[in-house]
Amino acid sequence: MSPVWHAAVVGVRRGWTELRQTFTTGQDVFGYVLWTVLLMVPLFLVRDDPLKGAGISVGAFMLPSMLGMTLAFTGMMTTAQLLATEREDGTLLRAKAVPHGMVGHLVGKIIMVSGTALVSMALPFAVGLFLVHGVAQQGGGALLTLVWVVPLGLLATLPMGAVIGSLVDSPRTVGLLMLPVMGLVVISGIYFPLSKLPEWLQTVGQIFPVYWLGLGLRSALLPTDAVAAEIGESWRPLETAGVLAAWAIAGLLLAPSVLRRMARRESGAAMAERHRKAMQRVG
Repeated sequence: MSPVWHAAVVGVRRGWTELRQTFTTGQDVFGYVLWTVLLMVPLFLVRDDPLKGAGISVGAFMLPSMLGMTLAFTGMMTTAQLLATEREDGTLLRAKAVPHGMVGHLVGKIIMVSGTALVSMALPFAVGLFLVHGVAQQGGGALLTLVWVVPLGLLATLPMGAVIGSLVDSPRTVGLLMLPVMGLVVISGIYFPLSKLPEWLQTVGQIFPVYWLGLGLRSALLPTDAVAAEIGESWRPLETAGVLAAWAIAGLLLAPSVLRRMARRESGAAMAERHRKAMQRVG
């Protein structure tokens, strides 16, 4: 076994261990529950409101859309937050000191974040099925769609999260990025159909993967008649695959070079300087 491959295998084991630990850590379990509650509150309030012209309720439209938002949000922002935090506390510097340690470390984070994203989707989905009707009744066709939408969505968001985490100076900067991300959610057709917005906002929303993840999951989980609420009254599977694949390719091409640049710049002096600035803020 080559050293790089061995490091990747170790990374898989580490990622699986970290994922299991999230189910035994009170803070992490609380995070899963809180996220589910935050999604279910608006869903509960509109669960029976009819969505005009689509033959479904607003709640049924929102549930798969929120699952797509969760996948995108976790893939990008959680990855960025973890890398920024571990860069500041010296974890990445220690990984750099081990032969091929960065490879194993990043593979572990991919496994852990992917598992976190799936769990963060599964809990609201299970609860949402009891709140709204007309979701997940499409049989085998829905499963086939989920098989390619979910992995492609992770590929589209995880590398971009790594890029963001490599470029920002601290976890606090990632926190500030939450504001534009929430604005993006509003114009991505998560809480209401994108077709209801002005055309220029529709164009902006369709640039980013959040909308396409929501659309892909709606196509898998909603009845055929619900397509009337979408742009062009089409699920646009080819466009969904194309946009998500474009984001995945861009991220996979950009992330390695950005991560290598970040690793080269990591040093004890740089970490000490970040610690000094952090202490000044606390003081």
